[in-house]
Amino acid sequence: MSNEINDTPGSLPPEPLRADTPPIKWEREVLEKLVFATIKEQRANRRWSIFYKVALLLLVFFAIASYFEVDLFGGEGDVGRHTALVEIEGDIESQGSGAASVVIPALNKAFADNGSVAVVLHINSPGGSPVQAGMIVDEIRRLRQGYPEKPLYVVVDEICASGGYYIAAAADKIYVNKASIIGSIGVLMDGFGFTGTMEKLGVERRLLTAGANKGFMDPFTPLSEKQKQHAQAMLNEIHQQFIETVRAGRGKRLQETPETFSGSFWTGARAIDMGLADELGSVDSVARDVVKAEDIIDYTQHEGLPERVLKKFGAAVGSGAMKAAVQAGVPAFR
Repeated sequence: MSNEINDTPGSLPPEPLRADTPPIKWEREVLEKLVFATIKEQRANRRWSIFYKVALLLLVFFAIASYFEVDLFGGEGDVGRHTALVEIEGDIESQGSGAASVVIPALNKAFADNGSVAVVLHINSPGGSPVQAGMIVDEIRRLRQGYPEKPLYVVVDEICASGGYYIAAAADKIYVNKASIIGSIGVLMDGFGFTGTMEKLGVERRLLTAGANKGFMDPFTPLSEKQKQHAQAMLNEIHQQFIETVRAGRGKRLQETPETFSGSFWTGARAIDMGLADELGSVDSVARDVVKAEDIIDYTQHEGLPERVLKKFGAAVGSGAMKAAVQAGVPAFR
């Protein structure tokens, strides 16, 4: 191979490439692909960005709607023939599913819906506040008068005792499982006394009051006989209210004995024999066999997202402790 420059007459040396020389075909194709790929990636990023923003907005929207219990799907309109369900789970207190402010609106919606054939109150509660239970019972009586064609049935889960049974007694019928716990028709007022311990430790309680009984049920002050009698009279009065509610609700079905209102409790099977309950049954069996409307619609007002989040992070622990301190010495259906 020769390295000599071709100086043949008539031939010209190769012209050097200039900066503005257009690229050859394959280089142009590569550049086009790179440009299109970049544009495609940018578009995809924009689409995902929009998607995430919309998803976040929807999440916030549904969270707010859940908190304020907004019906997003037009639930205010009547639906077809069905059994209306309202649940009471846990203690009957001023907060939670057993609170009158939660149960009463749910019962009103259940009765008011033209499609509801009957209302089933599903109870799983050991009891609680006589005030909250009494408010629910008063509303049940009002609704039964306003909607005489719609029966109210109570279906008991694990337990329906004390305040739970106070509410159940206002129903047309009570259905139980044979192993359910029923009864505990009584009232209690509990607390603690630390006076002996304070004396041993040499601790002096300095409590100033205006009114002889203002320090009543204070755990660090001895309970006088007069105060004890006053508390017992108050408990007896509330207990009598409980007894009258049960008698009015159960009527001739109640097989009353000295043990009926002693505060004791029994199995569901035994409660039927005593007239405290009517038959064995579940929510599904009552809807299917008694109401004859198998479609069940839940009207229970459930907790919103903020409450669930707060409880998840333990915010309810402090409020529970405070509640226990405040409610000490308050009469309760237990």
